[in-house]
Amino acid sequence: MFYAVIPAGGSGTRLWPLSRAGHPKFLHPLTGTPASLLQATVDRLSPLTSPERTLVVTGAAHVAAVARQLAGVPEENILVEPSPRDSCAAIALAAAVIAARDPEAVMGSFAADHLIGDPARWAEVVRQAIRGAEQGSLMTVGITPTRPETGYGYLETGEPVGDSPLRPVIEFKEKPAVEVAEVYLRSGRHLWNASMFVWRVDVFLAELARQQPALHAGITAIAAAWGSPEQDDVLGTVWPTLPKISVDYAVMEGAATAGRVATVPGDFGWNDVGDFHTLGEVLPADAAGNVVLGGDAKPGVLLRDTSGLVVVPQSGRLVAAIGVHDLIVVDTPDALLVCPRDRAQDVKKIVDELKERGEEGLV
Repeated sequence: MFYAVIPAGGSGTRLWPLSRAGHPKFLHPLTGTPASLLQATVDRLSPLTSPERTLVVTGAAHVAAVARQLAGVPEENILVEPSPRDSCAAIALAAAVIAARDPEAVMGSFAADHLIGDPARWAEVVRQAIRGAEQGSLMTVGITPTRPETGYGYLETGEPVGDSPLRPVIEFKEKPAVEVAEVYLRSGRHLWNASMFVWRVDVFLAELARQQPALHAGITAIAAAWGSPEQDDVLGTVWPTLPKISVDYAVMEGAATAGRVATVPGDFGWNDVGDFHTLGEVLPADAAGNVVLGGDAKPGVLLRDTSGLVVVPQSGRLVAAIGVHDLIVVDTPDALLVCPRDRAQDVKKIVDELKERGEEGLV
């Protein structure tokens, strides 16, 4: 019995002004199709599990939108976190709820806002990870690196055991400097950490208890009240006391040191859609390399003598450009962003400044 857990949080600040705290990137159709990133994630899981065994963990502000987009997922499978406590609390809550239904279930955790170019290949890699999890390993799905990327964490792996595709994970590595990333790429032993995890819920909860006893105790108390009349009271009281920590730091790094983590390398066109430049690389472009997101909208976009543009028309007015190249143009009803594609990462700084100015309505 395989259960899928989809943590659906974050606001995608590098995709501002399209992605906002109230309507973050996983709710947007950034897939080149009408499907949102969240819907595409659920569709991708359909060969592996059913909607009845798919759980989404999201914030209170997004519950209604998630439920609308995922009409096939039972309402009780949308778990609401009262406030963001990072990934460990969200994933642990889902694990505990699943454990109450099926104590020896295998679960996988997959972010709501990633793109996968080859879903069939991805599903086969996840099946390999499930087999490792059934044997008691805490599994990750590692991504075979294609460049010396400094924006991702890495997994340092050991040699495969026998004929198995599984490799032991020796250590989780922080985001490296470019020189270090080049060494990682050449080594053949380092994989990108995409934060895709697969494990038996009992194995994960036991490791959580070993390394994070306070978080485990809080989650256990919440899970014990789940579905009862006391659920909201217990959740409201205990949740704010939980440590705010990622599952990588809280559990996986220590588990790797103890020899309890393994990975399956994957090469299936993974992309975390972190910014508009990346979006321009993965979505279909015209002959000049221009990408228009949601190009069917009217009155739309008019481009003359342009190349390498990423244009997101969301205001309902015409966006026209002449003689410009390698720019991002995002037009929404209350904010317009224009920047060079090679400064796409800096969009987050605009969001930070708006927050400092108290312009919460714009973020």
